[in-house]
Amino acid sequence: MQFRHEAKHEINRSDVIVLRQRLRAVMKSDSYAINGQYKIRSLYFDSLADKALREKLDGVDIREKYRIRLYNHDLSFIRLERKFKQGGLGYKNSTVLTPEQAQAIVDGNVSWMSDNDDEVILGFYLRIRNEGLVAKVIVDYTREPFVFGPGNVRVALDYNIRTGMGCTDFLNSACVTVPIKDSPCILEVKWDNYLPDVIRDAIQLESRRNGAFSKYAASRMYD
Repeated sequence: MQFRHEAKHEINRSDVIVLRQRLRAVMKSDSYAINGQYKIRSLYFDSLADKALREKLDGVDIREKYRIRLYNHDLSFIRLERKFKQGGLGYKNSTVLTPEQAQAIVDGNVSWMSDNDDEVILGFYLRIRNEGLVAKVIVDYTREPFVFGPGNVRVALDYNIRTGMGCTDFLNSACVTVPIKDSPCILEVKWDNYLPDVIRDAIQLESRRNGAFSKYAASRMYD
C-alpha cells in the first residue's frame, strides 16, 4: 500500500493563470488530457446518516469514502474508487466498471457484487450492506493535470466545480448541475516521498495556505 502526501489550496482565477504558466514551464501535461484538460464527473456515496460528510466536517483524522468516476463522459473507462485518508496522507485503489455495472449500482441493484472477486467491488458491497451506503451527489469539474517524474508528483488545477444537487443519474450527460457556492478553484498537489524544490517553488502563492477543501462536502451544502 503506497500512501501519498496530499495538499490542497483554495485559489482564485488569477492564481490559476499564474500557476498554469509556471507549471507548463517545469512539468508535463498528463497524457490523458485533451488540450491540457479533461472533464471529471464523480458520484459520491455515503451512509444514510452521512458518516463520510460528518467525518470530513468534524476533521476526523482517518476517513474512507467511495465514488464512481468518469472522464470526458467516456463510458469506456468508468472507475469505482476507494479513497482512504489519514492526516495529510492518502491512498486510493480502484477498479474499472462497465456502464451496466455502474448503472446497476446507481439503481441500487448490488446483489451481483457479492460474488465478485475484485477487492474494491467486494469491499464496496460490504460497506453498502453494513452501513447502508447510497448515491448522494454528482460533482462535475474541469481539471488541468500536470506530472513530474522525480517524487512521482501530480499537480492539478480544478475549477468550474458544479453539483448535481439531488440528481444521481451518473451516466446521464444531460443531468443538470449548478455551480457550488462561491465557485472556488483548487490547487491539488500529490507526491510520494519528497516534493522536489522546483515544484515547491512553482506552486508558491502569496497568502495561500494549505486547506481542507472537499468538493464532496461543498456540493452537499445544497441538501
